Amino acid sequence: MPATATATAIAAAKRPPAAERVYAHVKKAVLERRYEGGTLLTEGELAEAVGVSRTPVREALLKLEVEGLLRLYPKKGALVLPVSAQEIADVVETRLLVETHSVRKVVPAPAGLLERLEELLDQQRVQAAAGDFAAAAGTDRRFHAEIVRGGGNEILSRLYDQLRDRQLRMGVAVLHSHPDRIAKTLAEHEEILTALKSGDAEAAVAVVTRHVGWFQNLARGEVR
Repeated sequence: MPATATATAIAAAKRPPAAERVYAHVKKAVLERRYEGGTLLTEGELAEAVGVSRTPVREALLKLEVEGLLRLYPKKGALVLPVSAQEIADVVETRLLVETHSVRKVVPAPAGLLERLEELLDQQRVQAAAGDFAAAAGTDRRFHAEIVRGGGNEILSRLYDQLRDRQLRMGVAVLHSHPDRIAKTLAEHEEILTALKSGDAEAAVAVVTRHVGWFQNLARGEVR
């Protein structure tokens, strides 16, 4: 077998299965709001976009429907579900329970955690300046996840990780609809970090409560 043919075969073998490629493509686009709530996706369009047949597209869409991102309509396609007021309220309530508990537990914060938070804050500043809301929302989630992991409770960490997709989608939606929020987010992250550096657990809890609780304002209606 010629070298080029061998290389092509190896590359093909390393590619994820077709359904996984469709799943990853659609999920990323939904979370980053390139497919916004209310968008109707058709199997044919997705098959063409990813370069696969319709069979793996159906498999991927079924999985995304189970995850609550889409609703399937036979012979029509899949509707991207908007972020609901109830979903925002539920996520905020869970985040407050987990994060206020975790931020108390990390005090006194180890040097390694403080360094990681500093790096993530710097990274988010760069992303915000570039207007990359999807990346900034992802870094925002990692900033808070580091604190939760720092609390040392693996069960709470796994619970928090289950909120990841919802947090990312909400975060991108918020930054698009409230572009001034990114400056406040960076300032509040700085406040959290300052409180942790000084060993003031209650100050850190107060900032986290204000920071996460702001999202309750969005629970009055759909995120646009």
